[in-house]
Amino acid sequence: MERLHKILAHCGVGSRRDCEELISQGRVDVNGQVVTELGTKVDPAADRIRVDGEKVKIEPHVYYLVHKPRGYLCTNEDTHGRPKVIDLIPQQRRVYTVGRLDEGSEGLIILTNDGALANLVTHPRYKVDKTYRLTIAGPVTPEQLDRVSRGVWLSDGKTAPAAIRGVQRNRGRTFVTVTIHEGKNRELRRVFAKVGLRVQALLRVGIGPLRLDDLRKGAYRLLHPRELDFVRKRTDGDAPVEKKKPARRPPLVRKHRRP
Repeated sequence: MERLHKILAHCGVGSRRDCEELISQGRVDVNGQVVTELGTKVDPAADRIRVDGEKVKIEPHVYYLVHKPRGYLCTNEDTHGRPKVIDLIPQQRRVYTVGRLDEGSEGLIILTNDGALANLVTHPRYKVDKTYRLTIAGPVTPEQLDRVSRGVWLSDGKTAPAAIRGVQRNRGRTFVTVTIHEGKNRELRRVFAKVGLRVQALLRVGIGPLRLDDLRKGAYRLLHPRELDFVRKRTDGDAPVEKKKPARRPPLVRKHRRP
């Protein structure tokens, strides 16, 4: 079951706000009954939906697992003509990336037209793990890793604790595997910079139980429906999100720059 206005938006009827207006104006009916209540849930596979008397064509959901190469953008439009992740799959249906990997990062990403799944994977309250393999310039101390694991303060708040394992060192670089469930913009690069470390390369190797394995760069495969069960098991429908008081930042301590 999905919210009616989201289904209409997915089908290209208009933006979500436009679709909410159509519902409020009584221009949408489901199985012959006019619906005016916002938040109404329907089954897109079983219910007949019409707008102004015309049947809405609903495309079936599709799910792709893609190995994003460096240099590709997680967007559906780019005015500069740069390569996009959606260019790597057949353009039979309108899809979009679930979450983002910045242009300089690579690895596992899901492409779909299922907005509900996208929300379940990306919203922090569902705590779907994302696992990354980082290449760090130079040595890394246990104290630095401890700070990362406990969370650090960034401009948009404190990060949640991170699980760190598989620390290896080779030729002046350190390789670290990190698991988080948040999705702040460029989070891991910013977190490691906060503790004085520079991320040279970032590879996402897992989303929940999904693994990159031997999927080569630029390649994709379809997800099997049973692979999506991990998302559904972590949710409880559309229960309201608990409101939490914003965390208080510690007082700013100014540091003198070295000459």
